[in-house]
Amino acid sequence: MVRFRYTLCAFLLMMLTGMAVAQNNTNSPYTRYGLGDLSDQFFGNSKAMGGIAIGLRDNAQINPVNPASYTAIDTLTFLFEGGVTLQNMNLSGGGVKQNAKNSSFDYLAMQFRLRPWMAMSVGLLPFSNVGYSLSDTQTTENGLQYSRSFSGDGGTHQLYAGLGFKILKNFSVGANVSYFWGDITRSRSVYYPQTSSSYSYQQATQLSISDYKLDFGAQYTQQLDKKNSLTIGAVFSPKKNLKNDYLVETQTSSISSQELDAEISLPTSFGVGVSYNYDKRLTVGVDYSLQKWSSANNSLAVDDQDLLENFRQTYSYTDRSKISLGAEFIPNLMGRTYLAHVKYRLGAYYSTPYYKINGKDAASEYGVTAGFGFPMLHSRSILSLTGQFVRVKGKESGMIDENIFRICIGVTFCERWFSKFKVE
Repeated sequence: MVRFRYTLCAFLLMMLTGMAVAQNNTNSPYTRYGLGDLSDQFFGNSKAMGGIAIGLRDNAQINPVNPASYTAIDTLTFLFEGGVTLQNMNLSGGGVKQNAKNSSFDYLAMQFRLRPWMAMSVGLLPFSNVGYSLSDTQTTENGLQYSRSFSGDGGTHQLYAGLGFKILKNFSVGANVSYFWGDITRSRSVYYPQTSSSYSYQQATQLSISDYKLDFGAQYTQQLDKKNSLTIGAVFSPKKNLKNDYLVETQTSSISSQELDAEISLPTSFGVGVSYNYDKRLTVGVDYSLQKWSSANNSLAVDDQDLLENFRQTYSYTDRSKISLGAEFIPNLMGRTYLAHVKYRLGAYYSTPYYKINGKDAASEYGVTAGFGFPMLHSRSILSLTGQFVRVKGKESGMIDENIFRICIGVTFCERWFSKFKVE
C-alpha cells in the first residue's frame, strides 16, 4: 500500500508538471501551416528507438500507437507512464537566425488487464503544437514600404481509451477511441508607416476543435524457436471530418468579427512494422507509415477572397510518409551488476512534410535518437532517458532550416496490484 501511495503521488506530480510546461513548447515558423507541428505519439522506449512502435510488443511499457500491443501485459501488472521533453532549437535561413528553448508535456497513461484475453489503456497525448512569431519588411511596386508580422499559438490534444483483444495465442487486435480537442489562434498584421492608417490592418483567426477519432491496430507474433521471435504489426486510422468553430476578427479603423463555416479533417493513415526479438535481450525493428493528407477535406465558406486565399495557404496539404529504424539491447538479464540490466537504445527516422508553402512541399525531417532505460532499484519500474537530434531541412531555397536537440524523460511505474497476499 505504501508503494502504491508513492506511485500515485509521483504520477500526479508528473501530470501537474506536464500541464504546467505544455503552454510553451515550440517556436517553429512551420507551425504557421496546417494543425502545426505533429507531436510524436511514442512513449519512452520508442522515443529512443527512432519512433518504432507498430510492431513493438513490450510487457513493461505502454504503446498507444498500436492498441493490439496492450495484450502483452501480464495479468498481475498495472502500468503508469508519463514523460516530458526539454528542447533547444536553432533556426537559420530566409533572413532568420534565432535560438529558442522550450519544454513540453509528452504523455500520461495507464494500462492494465481486464481479462486474460483483454487489456485496457487510458491516456492523455498532445496531437499538434503551434507557436511562432515572425516579422519582416516588404516594398510595393510603387516603392512604398510596409511591415508584416505573423504569430500563432495553441495546439490540439487527445484523451484516449483503448482495448486490446487476444484473438488467438499469437494474434491480437485493438482499438483506441479518442476525444480530440484544441484551440489554434493565428494573427497577421500589415502596417504602412508612410501612409494613412486606413491601409494598415490586423486580422486574427481562431480555430476551435471538439470531436472524436478512431485508431485500429493488429499484431501477430511468430515464435521462430526457443530464443527467437518475430512480430508483425499494422495500424489504420480512418479519415475524420472534425467539428469546429472558425472565428475571424479583423481590425482596421473599426473591428469586425465573423464566424465562418470551415471544413477541417484528419487524413486516412496506414502503417506497418516488424520487430525481431532475440532471447528477450535484443529487439530490432522497422516501421513505415503513410498519412494521406492530400485527400483531407479543408475548405472555407466565404466570399472574401483575401480570407479564402489565407485559409488555402494555411491548409494546403501533401501526403506524409515516415520510416523509422530502432534497436534495444539488454546485456544480461541474469547479471549481478546494475549495468547488466540497463536497456541501451538507438534509432533513426526520416519523414516528409504534410503541408505545402506556396504550392510546394515544405521541409523534410531527419532524426537520430539514443537513450537508456534505467531500472529502478527494488522495483520493476523504469526511468527512460532519451537524446534526440532532429534536422528540419527546407526543400526550397529561402526556406528555414531547424536544428533541434531534445532531452526526453519518461517514467514507467510497473506495479503488481492484483496479487493475493497470504497471512500466516
